[in-house]
Amino acid sequence: MKYYIIAGEVSGDLHASFLMKGLKAKDEDAEFRFWGGDNMAKEGGTLVKHIKDLSFMGFVEVIANLKTILTNLRFCKKDILNYKPDAVIFVDYPGFNLRIASFCHFKGIKTIYYISPKVWAWKKGRIKLMKKVLTRLYVIFPFEQDFFKKHDLDVEYYGNPLLDEIQDYSQTQDKEAFLAENKLGEKPIIALLPGSRIQEIKKILSVQMTLVEKFPDFDFVIAGLHTHKEEFYRKFMDGKDVKIIYNQIYSILSVSYAAIVCSGTATLETALFNVPEVVCYKGNPISFAIGKMLVKLKYVSLVNLILDRPAVVELLQKDWNEDNLEKEFRRIAYDEGYRTEIEMNYSNLKIMLGEAGASNKVAKSIVKLLQN
Repeated sequence: MKYYIIAGEVSGDLHASFLMKGLKAKDEDAEFRFWGGDNMAKEGGTLVKHIKDLSFMGFVEVIANLKTILTNLRFCKKDILNYKPDAVIFVDYPGFNLRIASFCHFKGIKTIYYISPKVWAWKKGRIKLMKKVLTRLYVIFPFEQDFFKKHDLDVEYYGNPLLDEIQDYSQTQDKEAFLAENKLGEKPIIALLPGSRIQEIKKILSVQMTLVEKFPDFDFVIAGLHTHKEEFYRKFMDGKDVKIIYNQIYSILSVSYAAIVCSGTATLETALFNVPEVVCYKGNPISFAIGKMLVKLKYVSLVNLILDRPAVVELLQKDWNEDNLEKEFRRIAYDEGYRTEIEMNYSNLKIMLGEAGASNKVAKSIVKLLQN
């Protein structure tokens, strides 16, 4: 069968690549055309648009890039009609994907949403649209299934794909080789994850760098993405000689003692590697203010959202500053009791998420759905 897949962000690219692997195992005739990144490209098929040109976050940023977004919408609709897929699979990226899902529904094309829009947090008005235009919804957090069932959506939950991705990595990892290759291991390693979007990195990395001279007993390592050149990262590093290791987030986390992590999927990945973390975020102040009015959530990090308690510290907007970061870093670096408390919360988190195997189970369900 022919699958058209749209993932607009780094995390979506990774999740979609594992889904593609599962689809190939269940459907020997699987063909792919997709919007995504390098992980999806490794699974074969035709890459139409790369995520580095797609990721805009925040009200102000979306308005500033509105012309590009509208051009992409028009192109995507035309491209889908020309490809004639058996189904279009949408991976997160809701602002764009729900518009395309509406179009596909109108054209009689099956619409499958994998990794749901977080309508339980905000924009609940989208639920009515989702119910109307989606053939099926697959969610990745246990509480989401109950939420959507209450709204009468065709929803299924098979676990969280991050468990598959980390298990896959763990089977092939070589920590000693990674440390030797990057000349690391003499000091405890602190992972700095400044985000994937340009807007995030600009606001996050310079504050992360303030730790380097204050804590010389640690090796700080930046988890970089090759979609951003080294000179871009260096602009926010204040001349500090800190390693940037590209596209190896799991390798970095697997050897890290602690981490400073921009809010997003990486907060959950860090927890699944059992690394104590401080979560941070600073966006456009207007976008954040509007978002705060619309979003009714106690927390921003996935760890705290799933556990429904402040298991890890979140430093957001004005609280994301040098003094607060130093204070919280000292706790996760030196307070053994606090580190143990975080790790106990991580254990509960893993119990709630269940076992690995989600990607293959979702793929099997999709193939069965399309064959009926």
